[in-house]
Amino acid sequence: MLDKQWIREEVLKSLGYDDHTTDEAVYREIDRVILREGHSFYGSLEEKRTLREDIFNSIRRMDILEKYLKDDHVTEIMVTGRDRVFVERDGTVYETGEHFQDESEIHRLIDQMVAETNRMVNESNPIVDSRLPDGSRVHIVLPPISLSGPVITIRKFQKGGMTVDKLIQYGEFPAELAPVLYCLVRGRYSILIDGATNSGKSSLLNALASYIEPDERIITIEDSAELQFHMDNLVRLETREANVEGEGSISMEDLIKASLRMRPSRIIVGEVRGREAVSMLMAFSTGHIGSLSSIHANSCRDALRRLETMTLMGMDMPLRAVQGLIASSIDILIHLGRLPSGKRKLIEISEIIGYDGQDYQLNPLFQYEFGKGEEGVLMKTGELHHKERMKGYQLYETYCQAVETFG
Repeated sequence: MLDKQWIREEVLKSLGYDDHTTDEAVYREIDRVILREGHSFYGSLEEKRTLREDIFNSIRRMDILEKYLKDDHVTEIMVTGRDRVFVERDGTVYETGEHFQDESEIHRLIDQMVAETNRMVNESNPIVDSRLPDGSRVHIVLPPISLSGPVITIRKFQKGGMTVDKLIQYGEFPAELAPVLYCLVRGRYSILIDGATNSGKSSLLNALASYIEPDERIITIEDSAELQFHMDNLVRLETREANVEGEGSISMEDLIKASLRMRPSRIIVGEVRGREAVSMLMAFSTGHIGSLSSIHANSCRDALRRLETMTLMGMDMPLRAVQGLIASSIDILIHLGRLPSGKRKLIEISEIIGYDGQDYQLNPLFQYEFGKGEEGVLMKTGELHHKERMKGYQLYETYCQAVETFG
């Protein structure tokens, strides 16, 4: 059988390959080499066609991962070394049986991924976040940190961006909740979305942003840009790693401070992970109401505790003062989770009423009741306490009607 790696090298050698080479030129050269060497390969026409496409993918696309990137049912791709490729399809993880021919093949793919965002990954800098041209998020870990060989994790995102209608279609929350979420966003309540990895935080953040009025100026701040907003007055900011001399890094904290000078209507922080929590809270509490962010946590209350820890990492102030700042900066907490079946669900919406000097006063508005119905059901559990802002934006009656319809 013809050797894929050998043909690839022959094609690149013949083309003197560069970024200006067209796809058609690559295909022509692949065909020429396969035809020239075909006397030693007695495979079927279908096998040759598959080989042709595999070689093209290894040169121009994402090699053996390409077909999974094109599969809309695949939401996550996980590569562990050269021999193991797993995918998550419709909430279930499968091993594909695919493998890379050798270590050089997987390292070449990694170089291609990080080149798209001018990132660098090597033995001295073995962990990196990047993204693909379609917006999919890429996380890479190399040896010696990884004992299993190079590890690639690709989080795919819905083509065309995520919308509330799509989340309803996927069953993440009932359609009757959409008008409630609309009122909270349009009423400019500052919202923090929390949940575990792959619980749908970015998807909900994308969906809620579609409710923002088109004349508002939005600044998005991300470690690796993945939010897919479609607004005219949108500024997207992304962090930058230090160069080989250890200089030139731009942190989330730097970007949040810079965003305050850009006349934002709202600031959207893709995910808060560290000391930038201080700047985020300052932004939320200094007039930029209605801002949005997300955080990893197991519950609404856990999200507040994690935010406390992150804030104390970047600010030397008493814990009670930090708790008071958090309570005055964030209005609504939304917790997302996964059921045992793997389905994503909106588990809880809670309002922060305030801080009493001992603990946060949380007002659960909606909570997912397990065991009711086939899997469970989202139930209304409380009344909105802070109604003034909703009334100020002439949305209170709309909100009351939406809650009444929800039942």
